Amino acid sequence: MELFKKFASYYKPHKNLFFIDMFFAFLISVFDLVFPVFTRKMINEIIPMGKMDLLIKWTLVMSFLFLLRYISNYIVAYWGHLLGVKIEHDMRKDLFAHLQTLPFSYYDNTKTGHIMSRIVNDLRDITELAHHGPEDLFISLVMLIGSFVVLITIEWRLTLILFAFIPVMIWFAIAKRKKMENSFRQVRKKIANVNSQLENSISGVRVAKSFTNEDYEIEKFNEGNEAYSAARKQSYKVMAEFVSGIGVISNFLNLLVISLGGYLVYREVINIGDLFAYTLYVNFFMQPIRRLTDFTQQLQDGMTGFERFMEVMNIEADIIDREDAVELEKVVGKIDFEDVTFSYNNGEDVVLSNLNLSIEEGKTVALVGPSGAGKTTLCHLIPRFYDITDGQILLDNTDIRDIKIKSLRRNIGLVQQDVFLFTGTIKENILYGDIDASDEEVIEAAKKASIHDFIMTLPDGYNTYIGEKGVKLSGGQKQRISIARLFLKNPPILILDEATSALDNETEILIQNSLEELAKGRTTLVIAHRLSTIKNADEILVLTSEGVVEKGSHEDLLERSGLYAKLYNSQFKNLIS
Repeated sequence: MELFKKFASYYKPHKNLFFIDMFFAFLISVFDLVFPVFTRKMINEIIPMGKMDLLIKWTLVMSFLFLLRYISNYIVAYWGHLLGVKIEHDMRKDLFAHLQTLPFSYYDNTKTGHIMSRIVNDLRDITELAHHGPEDLFISLVMLIGSFVVLITIEWRLTLILFAFIPVMIWFAIAKRKKMENSFRQVRKKIANVNSQLENSISGVRVAKSFTNEDYEIEKFNEGNEAYSAARKQSYKVMAEFVSGIGVISNFLNLLVISLGGYLVYREVINIGDLFAYTLYVNFFMQPIRRLTDFTQQLQDGMTGFERFMEVMNIEADIIDREDAVELEKVVGKIDFEDVTFSYNNGEDVVLSNLNLSIEEGKTVALVGPSGAGKTTLCHLIPRFYDITDGQILLDNTDIRDIKIKSLRRNIGLVQQDVFLFTGTIKENILYGDIDASDEEVIEAAKKASIHDFIMTLPDGYNTYIGEKGVKLSGGQKQRISIARLFLKNPPILILDEATSALDNETEILIQNSLEELAKGRTTLVIAHRLSTIKNADEILVLTSEGVVEKGSHEDLLERSGLYAKLYNSQFKNLIS
């Protein structure tokens, strides 16, 4: 019941459109019930008695009613579907906005394709239920009860035979329901652009959160969502012209009524006018059958989709601002880990245990150690991509949980090994560092990242389309664009997570120079696989499952002949060989 209440709440913003749809659908049913009654009266009374004045008057009245029915049918078929599109639009908008609030842990455990299915396919089924569900149920009852009352007054035996076919017709209609899906194929093609934008945004959610651009992503998505809604409007307008056809079942019922009715006329049980009215009623009789059939299918598909929709909406964001959280004013950049413990999967997978370390402002600190020691996890804890299990992380002596999340992340820049670029142009990707930046600021950031000269060799310069996720660029070019957008963001704290480990030596040197330029005057935390790239770090921390086991400068650690020296000499030998 609670699920239905929540579903019904989406009608509230569009209640006027809903009542308009139901009112005109009701008028259609009334017109359909009245016409056979009028026809029977014409054939049995007006025409045989030669009342030509009444014939003309009733003909004009019915002509006017036909015009009203045409208008009503168009409103129901077009505006009624718009109601469903608007509700789907609102649900998709709410779901995407909610996805922007969910933590990394949700995306760690959920496949992108599953998210896509929930936000596109499931909500498409909800559209049909939102429009047709209440309408089909209400109008079907009106038509069935109304037609039964009228027909039973004409000839009860033929009426019972006719209504006995209802279960058969419903079974037949459900069996053939799948054929109707062909009419939606074109609609599904038109959603491709929304799917592309959605997949792009979901795949880049870590970048969006790192740059605190969740609102920007919502705005971009809403543009595509509006375009998709417009496509649905047009497709349903075409469908409104299609649904007026009469199926083979209605022809069979016509034949049944004519045959049995003809026999009753022959036996003088009913007259020609009664038979003619019955024949007309068969055509209208199929409408509630079809509506009930569609409603059964739509209820099943739609509510299943809505349940999946609510499953996501009911997931609460576990990383949120505290009530007394503050905005960062001037960031110095001192970071302290005090007895920090962190684990995945509710304590089952402990990564860090009672970790203590201090990073002085403006210093470059490198983290090295074996894989799985928690180096990347440690870096992801600082911008609160995950929350620590115990202890505290301090930024300028303030617990990061007491700082507003967007304010915290706005002051932290992250460069990762796997660079994510959004589908679009070079300029759009650099602008991600500061969406409101000027062209001059974009160019200056590109120059600092040593990518400007390359951009200027391209035919369209900064407006060059880079393909999906930057597929047209090399790894080094993508990395330098990501560095350029960090120059544009200009954060006081910088995290470099194996930013050059996937590059060749020549490209690595170029990128390293850009990173050193970027790190000047900032508190910088570097995760490095190639130890040769961190020789100039102010301090190097060797992290293992036991915590920080060594720390010092490059020269100091080599003199100690400990784990760092062992790792460095091993890499050096490999380079020599």
